[in-house]
Amino acid sequence: MRQFLLFITIIGVGLLFISRLFYLQVYNASANNLFEDNAIRKVYDYPKRGFVYDRNGELLVANQPSYDVMVIPREVEPLDTLEFCSLLKIDKEQFIKTYKKAYHYSPRLPSVFVSHLSKEDYAVLQEKMRKFHGFYIQKRSLRHYQTTIGANVLGDIGEVNNAIMNREPYYKMGDLIGKQGVEASYENTLRGVKGIKFIQKDRFNRNIGPYKNGKFDTIPEQGKDITITIDAQLQAYGELLMKNKRGGVIAIEPSSGEILAMVAAPTYDPNILVGRGRSKNFTKLYNDSIAKPLFNRSLQGVYEPGSPFKLMNALIALQEGVMSPNESVTCYRGYKYGNRFMKCHCNYGTRNDMITGIQRSCNAYFATTYRKILDKNGNASDGIDAWSKHAKSFGLGDFLGYDLKVGQKGRIPDRDYYKRLYPKTFYSTYTISNAIGQGEVATTPIQLANMIAAIANRGYYYTPHIIKSIEGETLPEQFTKPKYTTIDKQNFEPVIEGMLQVYKNGTASSLQIKDIDICGKTGTVENYAIIDSVKTQLSDHSIFVAFAPKDNPKIAIAVFVENGYWGSRFAGRVASLMIEKHIKGEVTRTDLEEWLLKHSLENEYNKPYSGEPFRINGETSLQIVEEQEYNQLKEKLNKINKADN
Repeated sequence: MRQFLLFITIIGVGLLFISRLFYLQVYNASANNLFEDNAIRKVYDYPKRGFVYDRNGELLVANQPSYDVMVIPREVEPLDTLEFCSLLKIDKEQFIKTYKKAYHYSPRLPSVFVSHLSKEDYAVLQEKMRKFHGFYIQKRSLRHYQTTIGANVLGDIGEVNNAIMNREPYYKMGDLIGKQGVEASYENTLRGVKGIKFIQKDRFNRNIGPYKNGKFDTIPEQGKDITITIDAQLQAYGELLMKNKRGGVIAIEPSSGEILAMVAAPTYDPNILVGRGRSKNFTKLYNDSIAKPLFNRSLQGVYEPGSPFKLMNALIALQEGVMSPNESVTCYRGYKYGNRFMKCHCNYGTRNDMITGIQRSCNAYFATTYRKILDKNGNASDGIDAWSKHAKSFGLGDFLGYDLKVGQKGRIPDRDYYKRLYPKTFYSTYTISNAIGQGEVATTPIQLANMIAAIANRGYYYTPHIIKSIEGETLPEQFTKPKYTTIDKQNFEPVIEGMLQVYKNGTASSLQIKDIDICGKTGTVENYAIIDSVKTQLSDHSIFVAFAPKDNPKIAIAVFVENGYWGSRFAGRVASLMIEKHIKGEVTRTDLEEWLLKHSLENEYNKPYSGEPFRINGETSLQIVEEQEYNQLKEKLNKINKADN
């Protein structure tokens, strides 16, 4: 009996082993297991990344060949380290550090040892690679930016980190991924799909050929080309006008929501973040905590909107029926409430209706308007919720849903927001600064540009987006379906007429463009900073919003220039020129152009660190650029104009 049990046990164990071997070698002999097989080398074949074109078909981003030295740590044999380091142009310390990092990542999987070899270095190294076991050269593509503009739009690519690899198994150590801008937003479209080859090795770790004649090998799928909505020439022109300034410019096509230009100043050449110098240059940009060139002010800059927000209060007042276009308010050079006074530039005793109130940017008119909105039903708590709901229907106070990775919500307060400050009683005078776009209201340039696009459309907008088309695909509905505001169409006409009068007879009358009816609004916002633990008032921000033409609008724009003194001084000039450039393809107001190229605000930005007085808003405080720099800017301008023609 014992012998029989022993026999049965041996037979059972044998069958168990045979079954397991059959499962591993036959049933489950799939490509997935090949990744765990130490006897098989995995060699990735990287696809070409998709090209990027502007709205007019101009090539913005292409590819260039790059060569990486790869290492499989456990296959490395003793070598002449000094010779190898000399060929790679690194020192021994870097060799050891990189090898340890690769070994820690995985002793048996390949990882990048030295990236982005030049063609010359690759040619020299290729002849001697047979001497360095465990190392091999892998070819891939790097980005080649065909332009020096649009760094904040195009973005860049860089190596993945551990967090990305843990989150997305597709990526391996040394792989490249979109880090910013379009490169990040459309990474999955642009990257394509890696191919892979499985190479069989013998017991001496030598390659003996494709595993199973390449049965499990895959070929790479090239990334798809994309066309973005940016007009490269308008983008270049905007960046030139914003030279020596800080701020953001967003131009949108109202009829589609397509972003025509997205300027973040200061900017940089996207090519400096390509190749072996990327890390050093990125660190330099990142550490510039004063100018912040990596900070996309167009999407991330949160500012009080100032007087352009008066347009919103006018629309809400009409919708709520608390003001008619013809109802007037007397202004005594501002609005007084309690011990506070919001001054404006109206003459003493001026009477303003809605159109002239917008034209003259009358604080008294809009303070009265705001209070009437909140006090409509005798309950300011309900009133501010209604006010907030209308403003948010324009996309303010929340992410717009555009297709770029970064952004800020801004802020449109409601009663819940104010309960922390005023838990029991709440009156319209508590938040009167909201009437003129200050106080707790905060917006980003793209939100204001979208608000103006909705006004231009008389009540609806399309979600702003940077993608125009993708090879072989259709755009998602979120970019093609209009979103409607809570304001009825007829209520837009008095506001638009007021915006037109801003150019005809108001605060932007000096910025008129011949043959174009531009509707705009200037804005000046107080600017404070904490310096040496003291709240200090710096030069005001310059803000301007506009759309044109008045009928059948082609462009809506918002311009923020930090420390730009007042709305028409810097921001208004930029907006008018970009509108004319887009609609006419040329510029007639060369006087505005010359002024912007000649004047710099760098002196303003240095005041907190130089000991100069802060509040000097006269012409004498402006910095004139040196003649050499001015001539260089003029040369760039001529190139842009030549390209347009």
